[in-house]
Amino acid sequence: MQLFNAADKALWRLALPMIFSNITVPLLGLVDTAVIGHLDSPVYLGGVAVGATATSFLFMLLLFLRMSTTGLTAQAFGAKDPLALARALVQPLLMALGAGALIVLLRGPIIDLALHIVGGSDAVLEQARRFLAIRWLSAPASLANLVLLGWLLGVQYARAPVILLVVGNILNIVLDLWLVMGLHLNVQGAALATAIAEYATFIIGLLMARRVLALRGVSLALLKQAWRGNFRRLLALNRDIMLRSLLLQLCFGAITVFGARLGGDIVAVNAVLMTMLTFTAYALDGFAYAVEAHSGQAYGARDGSQLLHVWRAACRQSGLVALAFALVYLLAGEQIVAMLTSLSSLQQLADRYVIWQVILPVIGVWCYLLDGMFIGATRGAEMRNSMAVAAAGFALTLLTVPVLGNHGLWLSLAVFLALRGLSLAWIWRRHWQHNTWFT
Repeated sequence: MQLFNAADKALWRLALPMIFSNITVPLLGLVDTAVIGHLDSPVYLGGVAVGATATSFLFMLLLFLRMSTTGLTAQAFGAKDPLALARALVQPLLMALGAGALIVLLRGPIIDLALHIVGGSDAVLEQARRFLAIRWLSAPASLANLVLLGWLLGVQYARAPVILLVVGNILNIVLDLWLVMGLHLNVQGAALATAIAEYATFIIGLLMARRVLALRGVSLALLKQAWRGNFRRLLALNRDIMLRSLLLQLCFGAITVFGARLGGDIVAVNAVLMTMLTFTAYALDGFAYAVEAHSGQAYGARDGSQLLHVWRAACRQSGLVALAFALVYLLAGEQIVAMLTSLSSLQQLADRYVIWQVILPVIGVWCYLLDGMFIGATRGAEMRNSMAVAAAGFALTLLTVPVLGNHGLWLSLAVFLALRGLSLAWIWRRHWQHNTWFT
């Protein structure tokens, strides 16, 4: 079978810029972990880990804002419908700004609830509280940026999301180093750096969207009409994707919660290892994003042949990249951990679990790609059902934690990723067998 043909080239044209822009997101996490990890106590690293997990849980619960935007935008792009293209931007953007403002107003009690659920060391929770009180001030910009990213991806304007992510995250990294290392603001500095960068990214994103709207012939009159119409479909789709995201975040949040109850060192070690996993996932998501855009365009145009060509190319290319990540972690995993923390106790503890970073990319790549297929086709209910199956498998595997300890947590994550991929593959295969994908 040919490993690089026209479909592979089409995939890479969209995937490559998304990979480069995506890896700036976990690169920020790497910098946060490295900067905080070199302070004089693991309490700071644990606090940032808990705070980042709570932030991820809350904001990523609203990830439907990006996912539904990408699918609906790509379908409007494939159908060549300017009004639908404008509606796919305006409606979710209004939802994002409203939800973000609500989070800012209610952040105090939400933080109290989140930290009560997590539990663990008082010292770690205090650092997490300081982080979250500042970080969540950026909620309106953070959620609006999800919409802008999804819309720009949906119109296949690859350069714009690259600018949006790279510039924002580089600014974040520079501010992180200055505020934490230079001004010694510790976890508050890390949170403030992210908040400032989110609002700067929002301004850049609006300018990018304005440029793309002009290029696509979307007038101001269409934008003024775009808040009306098909809102019920958007709400139904977002409901299903939100439930799917809730299950996803519950499973990943459980890693931190159960890790915290295994001890402060375990939650800190898992934060380091999760940073490596996140880096891998964001890189592989570049292919998933390309599949989203092509899947949505094919759905809008009702073109199955283009979709299948891109899907096969994505399997070939992302599979090779996943194997490359596994090989790197196999050969240099311990050295990467040493770069992320100078605490020898954490380095020694992490060496026991780094093998999971070799296994997980090869297992997880398939569910990332299949997510892209279903997002582009806006099949939210089936994504929700698949996630429910995977979450049930994750919960059952957690029963091994009393016996396997932290290995049981990572085994649960591997089962979770595998079941996501298998269940989505089964659903998709049935659709193609019965010719129902485009109905």
